[in-house]
Amino acid sequence: MTGEPARVRQMWHLLEPLHAVLYYAPEAFEEAAALGYGTEERWASYFAWRAAPLGAVDAPEVVRAFHSFAPAMVDRYVPAVWAAAGPDAVLAARLRAVDRAYRALFGDRRVEGAGFAEAAALACRAAEATTPGVLGALGPANSALPWPDAPHLTLWHAATVLREHRGDGHIAALAGAGLDPVESLVSFAAVGAARPEVFASRGWGEEEWGAARRRLQERGLLAADGTATEAGRELRAKVELRTDEEAAAPWRALGDEGRERLVELLGEPWLKVIGSGMLPGENTLGIGKV
Repeated sequence: MTGEPARVRQMWHLLEPLHAVLYYAPEAFEEAAALGYGTEERWASYFAWRAAPLGAVDAPEVVRAFHSFAPAMVDRYVPAVWAAAGPDAVLAARLRAVDRAYRALFGDRRVEGAGFAEAAALACRAAEATTPGVLGALGPANSALPWPDAPHLTLWHAATVLREHRGDGHIAALAGAGLDPVESLVSFAAVGAARPEVFASRGWGEEEWGAARRRLQERGLLAADGTATEAGRELRAKVELRTDEEAAAPWRALGDEGRERLVELLGEPWLKVIGSGMLPGENTLGIGKV
């Protein structure tokens, strides 16, 4: 893959880890516990952190916005998460969590330095060029939030707006390809994005997964062994390309010079997050595989 889609995907790969510390950092779990969420597993805080920009939404709205989770799994956490803490309290806590996590990862001097300030300004310019209301729910909801004052939090917020904007476009691309939520995961596993066991975190049962495999086999997209056929690989490639196209506008607005400078500035923080071992090596997003 070359040209604009490759550049757009590169920016996703660089920014996603900077966003994802919210779901894995010890400091985030401490903030979640202070709100009253159990931290023996990460899902209560995950649904709260990610859904809070939407308001105190019910389970069906989260199912639609998040797309890949089984409704039964969402029902276990939503709307119960709002009984522990309302969305405003969650939004404030997630900024505290990111502030603490970034300072622990990068150090006070770096997060308060010129490099983070420059990266934040560039990422903010890109995020402000998203198209709220055109696709999905999570991109517009995050875009509508106030910008944090601190540069390192501005950088995180911009990464969040950009990744959720991309995610909304990805959901649209999957729908355009005729893939329902569980079929989206089965077909992604089939092209080697991650092992099927990794996608079990989305809560689909064996019967639901098997039924989706059979539907995809009937369409000629999966072979008998569960791997993608040539047609299946072509369809997934088209989905990823359309996703890149839907996510391209912010990077066009930033321009090649601004984007390349942001790549340079994000290199060291990206390595620090990846090298921390905080994030899982294999993930449902296919980072490093697609």
